[in-house]
Amino acid sequence: MGISHILLYAIVPVIVIMLAGFISGKKNIFSASDAKTFNKVVLNYALPAALFVSIIQSSREMLYADIQLSIISLVAIMSCFMIVYLVFTYCFKNNTGADGAISALISGSPTIGFLGFAVLEPIFGATPAVALVVAIVGIVVNAVGIPVGLLLLNTSLNKQGHTTNNKKSGTWTPVLRALRQPVAWTPILAVILVVCGLDWPDWASPSFNLMAKANASLAVFSAGITLSAISFNPNWQAILGSILKLVLMPAIALFIGLIFNMDPQNLKMLVIACALPPAFSGIILADEYNVYVSTGTSSLAISIILFIAFCPLWIWLTDTALSLYH
Repeated sequence: MGISHILLYAIVPVIVIMLAGFISGKKNIFSASDAKTFNKVVLNYALPAALFVSIIQSSREMLYADIQLSIISLVAIMSCFMIVYLVFTYCFKNNTGADGAISALISGSPTIGFLGFAVLEPIFGATPAVALVVAIVGIVVNAVGIPVGLLLLNTSLNKQGHTTNNKKSGTWTPVLRALRQPVAWTPILAVILVVCGLDWPDWASPSFNLMAKANASLAVFSAGITLSAISFNPNWQAILGSILKLVLMPAIALFIGLIFNMDPQNLKMLVIACALPPAFSGIILADEYNVYVSTGTSSLAISIILFIAFCPLWIWLTDTALSLYH
């Protein structure tokens, strides 16, 4: 697959729609509060529908074959997540554990829910394999990364004497809160139904597909509105966060995948998924807790710009590594 195809069919559409959202935000056609509403539609309805209908149409054999993908995704993403947390907590004297937690939620998590389908489907096709990669990475980010990040964040804030709603959060509260979100439990439910051998009827899919079609376009448009509302303040921490996100995470995924002879197609999709810009959920949490907002949003903006070059670069690097390794 040529670089021109990747740019024209995967990168350019994302940039065009995001730019439309950005201009709409700057012209006050839509506001940051509107973007949050759009995000709720994506995270609670469109993305869960897209994940559910794609996974439910797969087979048990396909799921069993992707156990390796699940384990490698978990190790690669959470390893980078914790590296980012440790670097931003202990390598900058003015940072706290809360700053490190927000940094990990941003630079240690790919925005798989917002850009996963938008980037992967034009490159690899609208297949169940793509949906499984999006679902698996999404489960790691939403059902593991977010609870761990919130646990680290709340622990640090509680030590500093800051609490939310005048009460401290329990240890397992972030975990339960994350698992209650449709974007976390919907793909898990779909996997369970496939493992149980459910014969999904064809007539049941169109209703889910209609909602799922809003996922990629609405998510990217909303991201543009969000970027229009932030104050861009680039600094060394923002640049470092972008480097860790766009270089370290996909590199870890590629390294582990090669060592364990991962399926080449799955490895390429995982590497690109790990190279996606930072998770918008981290920005939302930063704004909610008023922690590390300026630097975090600046890192997000830098990463989105750099992703235009890093996406085809990582595809080339993965193809080259696979050819040399095999």
